[in-house]
Amino acid sequence: MTPMEKAGWTPLPHSDEDLERSKSVPDTPQTRADTYRLAWNDPDFMTRRELRAVRLQLELLKPEMILAERGIRSTVILFGGARIPEPGGEAWAAKNETQKKNLEHNSKYYEEARKFARLCSQQSATSYYREFVVVTGGGPGVMEAGNRGADDVGAPSIGLNIVLPHEQAPNAYVTPELCFNFHYFAIRKMHFVMRAKAVAVFPGGFGTMDEFFETLTLIQTGRMERVPVILFGKAFWKRAIDLDFLAEQGTITPGDQDIIDFVDTADEAWGIISRFYKLGE
Repeated sequence: MTPMEKAGWTPLPHSDEDLERSKSVPDTPQTRADTYRLAWNDPDFMTRRELRAVRLQLELLKPEMILAERGIRSTVILFGGARIPEPGGEAWAAKNETQKKNLEHNSKYYEEARKFARLCSQQSATSYYREFVVVTGGGPGVMEAGNRGADDVGAPSIGLNIVLPHEQAPNAYVTPELCFNFHYFAIRKMHFVMRAKAVAVFPGGFGTMDEFFETLTLIQTGRMERVPVILFGKAFWKRAIDLDFLAEQGTITPGDQDIIDFVDTADEAWGIISRFYKLGE
């Protein structure tokens, strides 16, 4: 099917046709001028600050259209630290011996993330990979483990990368056709939650906490339907955040803590999701 047939017939030329025609014009000072470029094919124009609203819309639309065309209806999010190594791997982010020891200790979560992604992907296979598709931030660490777990069982997985000074080249296990890159954090975070049926949060730093707390806020305020939110690593998270203290202080409502489940293993986490959605019944 041609692009025209996909888009529906019209007597007017489509943009892809005019793009091809524009390449065959005579080479003159006029046609070489920046002003002559088709506006949407002009990187200098498209990156002007005045066009921020257009770029926001494009970043929302591109992944949304591609995921819809692929038939992906729901996802399972894996959030977690980019710095957590594979067991036996180098703790490349460690700045001292204490950090090296802790990162190596937390490498067990790489394996749990990988196993959890396999469990999600095996369920996803029963819907021809339309439901419970694994999505990560596309980078190293826990994100790599998530995409790798899906790859272990031949399942597709999504990577939502973002342009950063470091840490954010796509890992080798993201399905290439589902590997996206973002400029805007806000649009990237929208794509994480728009199809989410479950959220698994592994030990991580500021980025992981930002993603976790935004999801938590959406559920707490009723802006997002209740889905399982699972924190991997009871000892880690009980020390990193103290929700009981917030409830005691009155800054959250008693019971808000119940939005979250704490686990240590992939099997525990998948059990929570299976019971929530009554899978296999």
